Amino acid sequence: MVEQELIKEGEKHPIYSLQTRVFEKLREDILNGVYKKGDELREKTIGEQLGVSRTPVREAIRQLELEGLVSITPNKGASVVGLSAKDLKDIYEMRARLEGMCARWAVKNAVDEKIEKLEEIVDLSEFHCAKGRYEKVLELDNEFHELLYHMADSKMLYHVMADFHHYLQVIRKKTLSSHERVINSSKEHRAIINAIKERDEEMAEKSAILHIKNTIKNIEDHHLWPEE
Repeated sequence: MVEQELIKEGEKHPIYSLQTRVFEKLREDILNGVYKKGDELREKTIGEQLGVSRTPVREAIRQLELEGLVSITPNKGASVVGLSAKDLKDIYEMRARLEGMCARWAVKNAVDEKIEKLEEIVDLSEFHCAKGRYEKVLELDNEFHELLYHMADSKMLYHVMADFHHYLQVIRKKTLSSHERVINSSKEHRAIINAIKERDEEMAEKSAILHIKNTIKNIEDHHLWPEE
């Protein structure tokens, strides 16, 4: 049951407010397509589904409006806006620049242990790709980029990149379900790692930007942008 999951999450993280848990659940459902563009978000119905009162649902919906995922109309209620193709394209273009910055900063904080972990992630990704386990490949891709973000040693940059990564999860799942793209992505990841190993900030930045640019090209070549 969803409400049981929310309770368990709260038990693990007591400071993790109920409103935050409801917000993240709703955001996840919007980004994953459980709620479609134009769907109404009824506080009472959602509250009953999640086993919570209407108050945390109302506050969560307001927070979703601030993120641009929901529109609230007076006397009508809330409806899903979601992310358009333009929104996703904008995020990818911004992400390309920030990934480059992230890789450049990672060079400054690179230690052998973290570099070896990056290489291990890519090795595992290639192994699971060969087995056709693309869900695992996506999970490992998340680990690779999250570690890179941590290596940049900037909490502000980390939070921005983590949000971008989250917003793109559905389209990333599509791109990383292609054997050819996973292989090319692994090569691009290794180029980033090699630049970090060489302590070459400029090459690390260029390699990270190219990685995202190639992802954009793959999306366009395979017509993976959502329909408007």
